[in-house]
Amino acid sequence: MSMTRLMEESEMSRVLERLAAQLHERHDRCDSVMLIGIERRGVHIARRLAQRLKDRLGETVDLGTLDINLYRDDWTRLAGKPRIGQSHIPQSVNDRTIVLVDDVLYTGRTIRAALEALLDYGRPQAVELLVLIDRGHRELPIQPDYVGRVMHTSRQEHVDVLLKEHDGEDAVLLRGAS
Repeated sequence: MSMTRLMEESEMSRVLERLAAQLHERHDRCDSVMLIGIERRGVHIARRLAQRLKDRLGETVDLGTLDINLYRDDWTRLAGKPRIGQSHIPQSVNDRTIVLVDDVLYTGRTIRAALEALLDYGRPQAVELLVLIDRGHRELPIQPDYVGRVMHTSRQEHVDVLLKEHDGEDAVLLRGAS
């Protein structure tokens, strides 16, 4: 199987800085914003964004985590049992702007599950979507509000986002079908 390195640590850092700047520009003080990272790698990206926003604003931006495994529409097809984690939403989502954060946007099904899970916590004023990588091939009408990088891929290829917190390094890899 062929593997191509699409992003290195320095480029990922620049992309996250740009995404934080876009959030700051759109939401000024970010006082009604809550970043919610989708388990697993979306959580680490949300934490990094929250730190960058804190550095810019001098104040902490609310941060939560969301486990969507019980809301997936493919869990009955998965080999083995889905790994059920725990969500942590520290404040009410009611009347807040929620920014869902994920690593890769592909078919849109993960985001559909995240929206469904989020609604169990209340009724946000708005929900926005931030992704590090948008690789296309949507099966649902879901589009991101903030995109780190668009990568045109085939359905046979796979995009892997590696993060230091989980994988020991920062990189984006493209695995080709063989």
